[in-house]
Amino acid sequence: MSFHLLLSARLAALLACATVLHSPAFAQNSDHLWQKEYRVAGKPSLTLATGDSNVEIRSCGECKTVRIRVESSSNLNRFHIEESQNQDNILFSFKDKIRLSFSLKFPQTPKITIETPGQLNLDAHISDGKLSAGQLDGTLRIQSSDGGLVLDDLHGDLRLSSSDGDISLRNSSGALEARSSDGSMKVDGQFSSVQLHTSDGHLDLTLNAGSLITSASRIESSDGKVSIRLPQTLSADLDVSTRDGKLDCDLPLTMDNYSTQGYGAHHLHGHLNAGGAPISIHTTDGSVRITSL
Repeated sequence: MSFHLLLSARLAALLACATVLHSPAFAQNSDHLWQKEYRVAGKPSLTLATGDSNVEIRSCGECKTVRIRVESSSNLNRFHIEESQNQDNILFSFKDKIRLSFSLKFPQTPKITIETPGQLNLDAHISDGKLSAGQLDGTLRIQSSDGGLVLDDLHGDLRLSSSDGDISLRNSSGALEARSSDGSMKVDGQFSSVQLHTSDGHLDLTLNAGSLITSASRIESSDGKVSIRLPQTLSADLDVSTRDGKLDCDLPLTMDNYSTQGYGAHHLHGHLNAGGAPISIHTTDGSVRITSL
């Protein structure tokens, strides 16, 4: 074989090797960066568990891959990464390793970016950090132990909870259950049912035009005011009570009952338009205000 032919063959082999090494299907690891791509055939199911990190989940539309990227100012050897794939089921875990040493330095919180098909089943548990997500449709379970949730354009069966942080959900639809133990909640969208509870924080709900409540719904605040905006065309049975707070309702209701005991305890029951599925609204320590869009 001539020198030129031998050189060409070696160059082709090197290029092929480089193509394999840089293929996004392989994890690329460094001291501060980890990333991997998972190819899927249908609707993926992603189980996610993270420790001290901020997480962003965004849609890539009708793509057939899930891409996960971890960036950290600290050496990634500080963390334990567990990942696996079984057909369209993907598991990813990112947690701190147990450390006995103490440092006065406060490194930047690691960032995890996930790009996924818009049709997705998600089960996410965030121990410490903020999570943002948008343009997803499916069965979505998102739980944060210490950090807020910033969510936009989510659709389907939605189950959200934050033990210590605010919940913001915009432009969404479906059946919604959300709970915040120590933080405010702000929600708007078209929903078929809502189950909302805040233990220590204000609750702000807007049911956008086109909303059709088809099953019993409940809105509760243990310590904080509740503000609700409803479309004038919504048909529902309202049962509203406050234990210690004002009650204001600007909607034209067919009233069944209204009672008050002193300044703080109020109760009303009435029908909005022709009536329909029951919506119960209750505060223990806070006012309720209901207005129309």
